[in-house]
Amino acid sequence: MKRKLSTKLDFFNLRALIGLLLCAATVYFILIPIRSGLAFLNPRAPATASQRTLRFEERVFYQRAIEEVYWRHRIWPKERSDLKPSLDAVISQAQIEKKVRNYLRNSQALADYSQRPLTTEQLQAEMDRMAQNTRQPEVLQELFEALGNDPFVIAECLARPILAERLLAHPAVERVKQQSRTFDQTVAVGVDYTLPAISDPSGGCIGDTWTPTNLTGAPDAEFLTRQCGLAAK
Repeated sequence: MKRKLSTKLDFFNLRALIGLLLCAATVYFILIPIRSGLAFLNPRAPATASQRTLRFEERVFYQRAIEEVYWRHRIWPKERSDLKPSLDAVISQAQIEKKVRNYLRNSQALADYSQRPLTTEQLQAEMDRMAQNTRQPEVLQELFEALGNDPFVIAECLARPILAERLLAHPAVERVKQQSRTFDQTVAVGVDYTLPAISDPSGGCIGDTWTPTNLTGAPDAEFLTRQCGLAAK
């Protein structure tokens, strides 16, 4: 009698366990889509490409990479007996940081003047202009590669300084520049960009290219005056 009772109890316990497992599985599969939907609506969801930013330290890192390319292509005068020094010998970390602060401050001055920051469309257009009009496609290609061929980084660290400097040439904007002392070190403008294809101009130099303006932040721009007449006019 006791054995039969024990068997019945074991049977009921097994049925209860199976029932609990089925209930747990049902609840699990119901909650998965609900949690997914809530995560979609949650403003703390992981950052997308449109929310991407660059920290000041990252900008300094990429600025140094740009300096390396410029310095590598600098023509060292043949009449000089000394060897071409390393980049560290001609520009310090503090100078690189200052250049980053300067172009961020220029961007802020433009935003103060126009009541809006440089747009994604403007930065994309500047990248396209560089790629289409460059007199030195091999140098521009090296710059792109130094920035990881990342369109966002190229827009922020190469196109932004050039475009900001050119737009700041207007006297009215220059007055605002003198008043712009603070700036955002991150500048969140990370909407999707497209990496432009670099054209290969035939027949030597072409006019009105990006080269005179892209020397912002170069250790020494004099070497470009000897290459296809690249001096800024």
